[in-house]
Amino acid sequence: MSFDGIFTRAMVQELNSTIIPGKITKIQQPYENEIVLTIRANRHNHPLLLSAHPTYARIQVTDIPYVNPDVPTKFAMTLRKYLDGAIIIEVDQVETDRQIHFHFRSRDELGDTQELILVVELMGRHSNIMLVEKKSGKILDLIRHVSPEQNRYRLLMPGATYVAPPHEDRRNPLATPVDLSGLTRDMDRKTLQQTFQGLGADTASELVKRLQDKPQDQWTIIWANFFAPIEANNPEPTIAETANDKTIFTPFPYSATTTPVEHYPSLSALLDHYYRDKAQRDRVRQQGSDLLRVVNNTLNKEKTKLGKQEKELAATEKADTYRIKGEVLTTYLNKVDRGMTTITLPNFYNNNAPLKITLSNQLSPSGNAQKYFTKYQKLKNAVQFLNTQIQETKEEVDYLENILSEIQLADPGDLADIKTELVQQGYLRPKKTTGRKKAKRTPLGKPDKFYASDGTQILVGKNNLQNDQLTLHKAAKTDHWLHVQKIPGSHVIVRAADPSPQTLTEAAEIAAYFSKARGSANVPVDTVVVKKVHKPNGAKPGFVIYEGQQTLYVTPKESDIIARQKKPSVTE
Repeated sequence: MSFDGIFTRAMVQELNSTIIPGKITKIQQPYENEIVLTIRANRHNHPLLLSAHPTYARIQVTDIPYVNPDVPTKFAMTLRKYLDGAIIIEVDQVETDRQIHFHFRSRDELGDTQELILVVELMGRHSNIMLVEKKSGKILDLIRHVSPEQNRYRLLMPGATYVAPPHEDRRNPLATPVDLSGLTRDMDRKTLQQTFQGLGADTASELVKRLQDKPQDQWTIIWANFFAPIEANNPEPTIAETANDKTIFTPFPYSATTTPVEHYPSLSALLDHYYRDKAQRDRVRQQGSDLLRVVNNTLNKEKTKLGKQEKELAATEKADTYRIKGEVLTTYLNKVDRGMTTITLPNFYNNNAPLKITLSNQLSPSGNAQKYFTKYQKLKNAVQFLNTQIQETKEEVDYLENILSEIQLADPGDLADIKTELVQQGYLRPKKTTGRKKAKRTPLGKPDKFYASDGTQILVGKNNLQNDQLTLHKAAKTDHWLHVQKIPGSHVIVRAADPSPQTLTEAAEIAAYFSKARGSANVPVDTVVVKKVHKPNGAKPGFVIYEGQQTLYVTPKESDIIARQKKPSVTE
């Protein structure tokens, strides 16, 4: 489902019970359309994600790590100025619309108490986050500035008076009693959405199905029972599948139109699972756009060069033809006269079949023969040269495709390492420094940690620099190394000298998941002890050779991989 008004109501209730009262200890804007407020409440830090993303707009507490930019945005600086140390006193929703108000109390520069509202509007591509002074209604700043030319109804710029979005004349589905007048048995989803506020497509479809299956005099009771978990603040966050295999999330099971797949302890945990891959991929595309452009452009150039080299190599197949013509001419020189332009002679390499040979009338008979031997030798030398060049170009293409796969599989925090590698390998120019100031060396990211069912630690390198560091320096010689076979992917290390078959299988699933074969079945994964893994001299980052491997065939499942990030309680 979308983050509709009903899900918003459930989330607002969850946040009120989780972060109220709380104090803001950190304010960051890691991504263009998203801010993270770290709120200290109930002796815990809660990273509150407020997203105005055009596709993934939402509010939640998140456990997914994020990368903060080196230079804060103007909006982040405004929030820090007014909200740093502020107390969050309430979260409320405008009726059942996707408008959420976060109420804060803080002190101004003179030490006087001031009340501020952080308004979050979840409206698709029109989503926005804005800080409003409660007393004056003045907008202090917004994550997205909207000019009068873009929105004639209201001005969304710093200094303007905040005006709420146009009110839609629709009924409140959570009103008591609810007004179901005008609804008929032949109604459809769109009719319900046009009549009631805040109903997403999946919620409306579920209600239509439940109502149409029962007599009309029972509809009021059915309606009340449907929304009872929301009214009682007792949700059951659920990932479900629809009849057409679409995966959706709901605040409680929608049993009439979906099949529950998995339940979660909180709405925030559900959203972390649902958006983990979708939102992260989008963030990587945004932050890694420059890297993607450089790699794709270079990769296309190398592929074009490879095509030309292979065409040139194909042309060298004529080399033996030139040699044969030279030898035939040498044998029958007495039949060749100076000034001839062609001659047909018996080809003793092909049962004396007639062989037509083109001659230069400017050369002697022996000179014509030597011309063919020279062409032959030139092409023969070209074969060796082109084979070397083609091999080098293929290795370059493989390397760049591996980098491209790393970017596509990366989390935002992995991009710094990939950028560092591209600078080291000469694909990107290093950042210029002024004067005597030396560029700071960005510390290498740490491998991801996972745990097998028996508690054995499994480490995963997320890029070539991490892979080299993990395999060649951090892993013990008796640890076990895994990598998908002949496909770009991560190096995986099992920290055990004698891991069980089950542990190796689980590590192989992790290796398959962090590879270009993530969505495939029966992925071949090679495993061998680390001491049998070697890096050739001069090889590019991440490239190793190995011998004596065992190959496992596994099918990675995302839910299993995520579950292995937490160390299990293993009893002896």
